Amino acid sequence: MMLEAQELSIGYGQVAIGTGLTLKVAQGEILCLLGPNGCGKTTLFRTLLGLLPALSGDVLLGGTPIASQRRAEIARRIAYVPQAHAPPFPFEASEVVLMGRTARLGAFAQPGRADRVAALAAMARLGIGDLACRDYSRLSGGQRQLVLIARALAQDTPLIVMDEPTASLDFGNQAQVLAQIGALVRDESPQGRGVILSTHDPDQAFALGARVLLMHRGGVMADGPAAAVLTAANLSTVYGIPVTVETTGSGRKVCLPTLDRQVTPSETPRAIPVA
Repeated sequence: MMLEAQELSIGYGQVAIGTGLTLKVAQGEILCLLGPNGCGKTTLFRTLLGLLPALSGDVLLGGTPIASQRRAEIARRIAYVPQAHAPPFPFEASEVVLMGRTARLGAFAQPGRADRVAALAAMARLGIGDLACRDYSRLSGGQRQLVLIARALAQDTPLIVMDEPTASLDFGNQAQVLAQIGALVRDESPQGRGVILSTHDPDQAFALGARVLLMHRGGVMADGPAAAVLTAANLSTVYGIPVTVETTGSGRKVCLPTLDRQVTPSETPRAIPVA
């Protein structure tokens, strides 16, 4: 299963936020989107999921235009983890996770024992089994985010789209979620799962060994392996501060911003796109 965007223009009405966006992610791959606030990452995700119409270009899911597919069919192929979620009713956390199983049910069908087992197993996998009977609306932002990730796991799709999945999490839970994302691409299915996620932390892309799509000014600046895309020049240009990329003693690359000054136009390094 593969999700592709071909020369995609995204936006609202006739106002384009991004143009010429091309990407693809297949099972067994992690694609990490990085870019400053307002560059269009969330709008891109909503377009890839078929929730917003593309202004131009194509979104293909399994080789078929997503606009021609039924919502139930899409839900069996892609799970979505949004940035935030405020339910209108005080559901228990396990009930929110169980909602992920509706993609597997027929019309008017009720979740069965196997669905409840899958929901609880997804919560246990993320270490939040003790939250099962808690009021979801009264959980912390980080706990709610973990519940939404568990819902996506329970949905059991070959592809998962995650919009800043670690944004509300503390340091330990961020590490736990990153470990689970890495495990998803190596899970029990023959091809693993494909994950496309957005983050504001380039170090997470290095930790995951992900392919990176770096967005800037409504377009794709670079697309390729993290080590090739997340250069000091590219990051300094995109985020407007001097950035260095260092290698730790264990061999992992980390990004170190300089906080005491901004990049002036004369200092701005030239970005080098990666094929």
